[in-house]
Amino acid sequence: MKKRQLGNSEIYVSEIGLGCMSLPAEQAEADNIIQVALDNGINYFDTADLYDNGENEKIVGNALKNNRQNIILATKVGNRFNSFGDGWSWDPSKEWITDAVHASLKRLQTDYIDVYQLHGGTMEDDVDEVIDTMESLQKEGLIREYGISSIRPNVIERLLRKSNAVSVMMQYSLLDRRPEEWFPLLEDHQASLFSRGTVAKGLLTADGLNRANKTKEYLSYTQKELVDTIEKFHALEAPIASIALQYVLQRKVTGSMIIGASSSEQLLESIEAYKQHVPENILLKAAEITKQDAYMEHRV
Repeated sequence: MKKRQLGNSEIYVSEIGLGCMSLPAEQAEADNIIQVALDNGINYFDTADLYDNGENEKIVGNALKNNRQNIILATKVGNRFNSFGDGWSWDPSKEWITDAVHASLKRLQTDYIDVYQLHGGTMEDDVDEVIDTMESLQKEGLIREYGISSIRPNVIERLLRKSNAVSVMMQYSLLDRRPEEWFPLLEDHQASLFSRGTVAKGLLTADGLNRANKTKEYLSYTQKELVDTIEKFHALEAPIASIALQYVLQRKVTGSMIIGASSSEQLLESIEAYKQHVPENILLKAAEITKQDAYMEHRV
């Protein structure tokens, strides 16, 4: 599997990254999926302290502890569980991030995190404190690089303008092209895109039409628009999942597509779709079929 440079860092990530949130809670099942990822050249693994209240990090740490030098490990921070563990609040303070990184390191069974991502963000955050904290963690050797996972353009723009963040995770697919407006911003600041939702909850797979008929709407698409659009995708001369993946990969700002999998079979399907070549003219036709929406809120 091909790898791409993450921003201007020394980190190179596989074009497919495993989104670990979907992993089964049973360790042996998760181990099998992660081994399939490793066997197929995936080196980027993405989790968060929020997922299953830290249990996902433990599963990922157990599965990858013997491959640590060969993989790129990423997690996220900023959501703080209450004392009962049944809810959380946003806390991007230096105190919380510093405590949280040590807790993540322990759960992940590692001495460092390759990419530490702010898991959200608001304009009320003390962004200078966040940046100072991340850069302090870098100096300590606890993290290699940092980035943000957000769909708020104003929050993303401010962080990129003031920091050395190397990545931005955003929901991006043929059915959600809102991030495209902001790709020049990422390129100007030498930050890479981590795309999530690349197959749009399965709508951009072989089962997409069936799913569309059971979906009332998707973002700005009515059910009729959704069904019509997916029918047009299926008429193109390439598998719909391959079109979806290659459309995202054609963007030079893309670092890795974060693909979730709850089974080995599901992951292998994504890998096979990734391997399928899709001619440029089909990708152009796919873009013509879809809407060019923009974010209406959180504008800079």
